[in-house]
Amino acid sequence: MMTLRAAEERGKADFGWLQSRHSFSFGRYIDRRFMGFGPLRVINEDWVQGGQGFDTHPHDNMEIVTYVMSGALEHKDSMGNGSIIRPGEVQHMSAGTGVYHSEFNPSESESVHLLQIWFLPDEIDIKPVYSQKAFSAEERKNKLRLLLSQGGRNDSLKINQDVDYYGSLLDEGHKLTLTPQPNRLQWVQLAKGGLNVNGTDMREGDGLAISDESEINILANMDSEFLFFDMTK
Repeated sequence: MMTLRAAEERGKADFGWLQSRHSFSFGRYIDRRFMGFGPLRVINEDWVQGGQGFDTHPHDNMEIVTYVMSGALEHKDSMGNGSIIRPGEVQHMSAGTGVYHSEFNPSESESVHLLQIWFLPDEIDIKPVYSQKAFSAEERKNKLRLLLSQGGRNDSLKINQDVDYYGSLLDEGHKLTLTPQPNRLQWVQLAKGGLNVNGTDMREGDGLAISDESEINILANMDSEFLFFDMTK
């Protein structure tokens, strides 16, 4: 079974300095049909103007992943971490018992375009953890590169949930064929380009919920960048 979450049908927020699109209910946007998918709770696509950002605010008991597509995002938190996240890098934070953080566009002239993705945790009230890692284009070229996993296997970041989180840069005409394990859910989030997944065309910004498919064929209609999640039900 496959359900397309079309980019143009997502929730919208316009704060002037921030443009955001919500795949699932978030903030003031509530749609009971789209409250999450398995442990996947939030996919927000954000555009933050230069010199702007999110002031210090709290999180707890959530697995938060930031994926920057263009520009840069500065992160500071109550654990003492401070970093700049750029394209090709993945940032992960297990909020656990509670953490405060801020996110800011350090450029005065260039906007930052990013995906922020939240998963419900497997274990609650753990000690907060922060991690960040760069993954080269070569690692993701025409393959699925594991970026996060529960055990941190294959040199991926560790996440406190039974989810395998992959990234890929797929050349036009290239196809990936996957055989999912039973009783798992999959999600494809198209960051750039165009894909065809088991006969369903995807455009930039689209998401695709997948369950109970014996085989998943991902064909690039053009050069594409996407994320793929395989997770527990």
